[in-house]
Amino acid sequence: MKICIIFYSLYGHNYKMAEAVAQGVREVKGAEVEIYQVEETLSSGILDKMGATSSKKEFEHIPIATAKSLTEADGIIFGTPTRFGMMAAQMRAFLDSTGSIWSKGSLIGKVGSVFTSSATQHGGQESTILSFHTTLLHHGMVIVGVPYSDKRQSILSDITGGSPYGASTIAGSGANTRKPSQNELDIAKFQGKHVATITKKLLGT
Repeated sequence: MKICIIFYSLYGHNYKMAEAVAQGVREVKGAEVEIYQVEETLSSGILDKMGATSSKKEFEHIPIATAKSLTEADGIIFGTPTRFGMMAAQMRAFLDSTGSIWSKGSLIGKVGSVFTSSATQHGGQESTILSFHTTLLHHGMVIVGVPYSDKRQSILSDITGGSPYGASTIAGSGANTRKPSQNELDIAKFQGKHVATITKKLLGT
């Protein structure tokens, strides 16, 4: 059983979340996990002006996702920053390139799940994940979120991401204002394990 994690990250927040998701996947017996990033569409000059050049070096070793990355997986977990309540353009561009595998029904029946980040506490995390689900449904995927059996979603003492739609983190405004909290990373880890568990059940293994 193979679980594929595909993320886009500018300052590293979604990369950190992807690593936590992968930890959760590895806790399920028989699960293999591969991590990919989608191709960057911003120029090096723009990235430098945004203060993202050094941040992106942290995960430059992660391979670029292709359509084959999707078709070879049994379950796929996507991670994207929130851009005005929707997924980042880089992730949208990648998904828009999957028409050929859509026409073949290559992802029908595969498990799909999403995690995200936003600059502010109410920055559109839920709308980003929910709108992302539309694409997964067009591909015929089985959507899996984060059930309330993970009690960390209900923590009220701290500002934290995480919802039944998927794990999330609050990045803060600016390049590296805030890193994912331990609670957010733990929810991401739970999501990875939960997706792998559901995928294993669907495969009957």
